[in-house]
Amino acid sequence: MSPFQLLFVVFLLVPLAEIYLLIQVGSVIGAPWTIFLVVFTAVVGAGLVRTQGLATLLKAQSALGQGELPAVEMIEGLAIFIAGALLLTPGFFTDAVGFACLIPPFRRSVIYWFIRRGLFRNAQFHVGPGRVGGGEMDPDAPPASSSNRVIEGQSRRMDD
Repeated sequence: MSPFQLLFVVFLLVPLAEIYLLIQVGSVIGAPWTIFLVVFTAVVGAGLVRTQGLATLLKAQSALGQGELPAVEMIEGLAIFIAGALLLTPGFFTDAVGFACLIPPFRRSVIYWFIRRGLFRNAQFHVGPGRVGGGEMDPDAPPASSSNRVIEGQSRRMDD
C-alpha cells in the first residue's frame, strides 16, 4: 500500500471511528457528559504536553551541553507535538492515541522500533546552507548567496 493510500484510509477511518465512539459514549452517559469528557481530556492533555515538552527540551539542552546530538529527544519532541495535536482533536480514539504518546516508556519503545525498522535511516539533517549530516556539501543545495561569502585579503591604510 502506497503512503498516499495509507493516508487516505487513515483520514477516512479515523473520523468514522471518532463519530461511532462519540455516539456510543453519548448514548451511555449522555451528551453533556460526553462533551465535558472531550473538553476535559483536551485540557488535561494540553497540560501534560506542556510539562513533557519542557522536560524533553531540558534533556535535549543537557545532551547538547555534553556535546551529544539529541536525536532521540528531537524525535520525542515530535511525538509530543503529535500527541498534542491528537489530544486537541475532539474524540476518544485520538485522545487514546495522544495519551499513549505521552507515556514516556511507550513513546521511547515506539521511537526505537521505528529507528530499528530504518524509518530515520535516510534522514538528512541540514546543518548549514548547502551542508548535510557530517558537513559535506549537498549537491542539490542552492548556491550560497553573495552575502554569505567570505573574501580573504590584505589591507593597508593609505593615509599613513
